Amino acid sequence: MHQLPPDPAYFRVKIWRRLQGLGAVALKNSVYALPSRDGTLEDFQWVLREIVAGGGEGTLVEARLVDGFTDEELESLFQAARDADYEEIAEEARTLSRALDEAKGEPADADATLRRLRRRTAAVGQIDFFGATGRLTAEGLLAAIEKRLAGKAPAQAPAPALADFRGRVWVTRQGVHVDRIASLWLVRRFVDPAAAVKLVPPKGYRPEPGEIRIDMFEAEFTHEGDRCTFEVLLDRLGLDEPALAAIGEIVHDIDLKDAKFEREETAGVAHLIAGLCMAERGDEARLQRGFQLFDDLHTYFRRKRS
Repeated sequence: MHQLPPDPAYFRVKIWRRLQGLGAVALKNSVYALPSRDGTLEDFQWVLREIVAGGGEGTLVEARLVDGFTDEELESLFQAARDADYEEIAEEARTLSRALDEAKGEPADADATLRRLRRRTAAVGQIDFFGATGRLTAEGLLAAIEKRLAGKAPAQAPAPALADFRGRVWVTRQGVHVDRIASLWLVRRFVDPAAAVKLVPPKGYRPEPGEIRIDMFEAEFTHEGDRCTFEVLLDRLGLDEPALAAIGEIVHDIDLKDAKFEREETAGVAHLIAGLCMAERGDEARLQRGFQLFDDLHTYFRRKRS
């Protein structure tokens, strides 16, 4: 919590940028928060010294919020801030990808742009305390560009037998939302009705033998290029049913927010998913209700087509 002198104006901008660089989020004017972790206390101490040296004043507090913000709401502030950072990276990556599509040769600065975006992604990752989903989109787009610049075509491996994925443990991040709900529904309905699901913290999880990670950084199934995890699962598991493809287009537009398919059903499904997640804080309840939603959606598209 701090107060800054009215002048000079650049000092206020300097402190604001410093706090942004640490990944701090504003709870209200001049009240900023970081999670209590190794290094974050020291980061705030240095900013406080800089504020005092510039003629301001401040107080550094370690606290547990008991009213006002809930833990989930506070985490969502951190995730939203990092998602905005990742979206900027993703948009630059899409621009670079379009330039590669349009250019007869490789743009002269393509490698330099890719390296810069990689550095930017790594820097944002350092202050991504709660595993914002946007990182998967950015990483997927950058990985696809890397393959193009290296002259590597995406490997077209034959679809594995679904039996190979039965009896496995499927792992994903806590705080499930549309892509993870839909992906786990797909696994339970079309791969292994008895599939075990493990929900883990968004960062730092090390898989155990026999586990399959989805929609996580460095997962076996996650975003690839401009495709969400649900689309990747459909492709790599050889699930080519038209009703599932329609659901994949809806999940893509809700998850990636790029309006690629513009299906008329997308807005309604997005509102239902958002309401479900607002009503249910627990992941098990979200999955149970989400599975029913996708059951109904699948029935709709199957019968509509026939």
